[in-house]
Amino acid sequence: MFPTFASRQAAASAALLIVAAAPVWADERNAPDRDDPRGAVRTAHTVQLGPRPFFLVEDMQDGTLKRTLQQCANGPFRKRDFSIGHRGAAMQFPEHTRESYKAAARMGAGIVECDVTFTQDKELVCRHAQNDLHTTTNILATPLAAKCTQPFTPAAFDADGKLLTPASAECRTSDITLAEFKTLRGKMDAANPRARTVGEYLDGTANFRTDLYAGPTSGTLMTHKESIALFKKLGIKMTPELKSASVPMPYDSDGDGVGDYTQEDYAQQMIDEYKAKGVRPQDVWAQSFDIRDVRYWIAREPDFGKQAVYLDDANTPAELPGAAELHSYKDEGINIVAPPLFALLDVDGSGRIVPSAYAQNAKAAGLDIITWTLERSGILADGNNGFYFQTVAPAIQREGDVMTVLDVLAKDIGILGIFSDWPATVTYYANCMNLK
Repeated sequence: MFPTFASRQAAASAALLIVAAAPVWADERNAPDRDDPRGAVRTAHTVQLGPRPFFLVEDMQDGTLKRTLQQCANGPFRKRDFSIGHRGAAMQFPEHTRESYKAAARMGAGIVECDVTFTQDKELVCRHAQNDLHTTTNILATPLAAKCTQPFTPAAFDADGKLLTPASAECRTSDITLAEFKTLRGKMDAANPRARTVGEYLDGTANFRTDLYAGPTSGTLMTHKESIALFKKLGIKMTPELKSASVPMPYDSDGDGVGDYTQEDYAQQMIDEYKAKGVRPQDVWAQSFDIRDVRYWIAREPDFGKQAVYLDDANTPAELPGAAELHSYKDEGINIVAPPLFALLDVDGSGRIVPSAYAQNAKAAGLDIITWTLERSGILADGNNGFYFQTVAPAIQREGDVMTVLDVLAKDIGILGIFSDWPATVTYYANCMNLK
């Protein structure tokens, strides 16, 4: 189970050192290649934070929180379950790739996510959606493009160069076999809507990300089983998300009800792969946006179901569940909810960031909370902070305000953990505040 907030005594030094503690990384090649009796490989290491957390602390408005965080600058820093790698370290590494997962572990994420979907031959793989291969891999530049549900269609323009129809494509994991999937390379999730060619379409990475780690010898795609083996070797815990299928379910159905691949089969297969690897249920936080999956795990796999996570897909505060609905989740055995970050935050009359009514209602219902996603909004100081900060936009004035957001989430709300595209930021805060 994730920890609740615990305060930390200030360290002796008050100087902000823009360096991390000397890293002692136990690389997967050197990690013990044996399981402990509880099903996890324990790998002791000091993590590598890099400069970003220190930059964010330096950028904070002067005050008690900034001074507290400055006093932690000399570390040591260790992995924390409060810090969850969202698709790995997706700010700069192609998501759900081996390289992204290893980067998240190096940044001290104690838990890392594999979004789970399936291929044509019903093998589980790590992808954010079943139908995102056209934006997250190089499939359109390979012969497998011929198998895509929708081939690449270039953008159309009028005589004055105004965009009439954006470029499009749709390539699904269910379009190809596992063997074919493994021939692809991961890329940053992006597409250029004005593309006239496949090359232009694949070249759409946002300016706050990078393609530096998306070359022809990187971006290694992962099966779900491979992710489990890697996470065990890195000594980190796991939060798989069962994705909604883009194909009709049951899949591969001929109408006779025999041999069909049902949603229940899919949900069970994911859990079975952890059981086959000897992973302890308490080291797995299975997630889904579909409450039926969570109910299935609670009923059929109660050891895993007790910390299954029900994800909320609200896009605005008006879509969030009220107090009665949150109580009903708890009544049916759901223990953890995971709304988007904006759902938990509000601004009071003095302009301070405070817990939202949703956050208070969820805690009153006895629910634990995880939230998503930090470090996914690009530059904050430009005032265009989008989806994740929509309820607190007036209070977000600088990059360092990320640390204030973390402080409210941890101290005032008591969340269990937070997904981040750059886990080092959360790892710094969690170490400083002695979160586990």
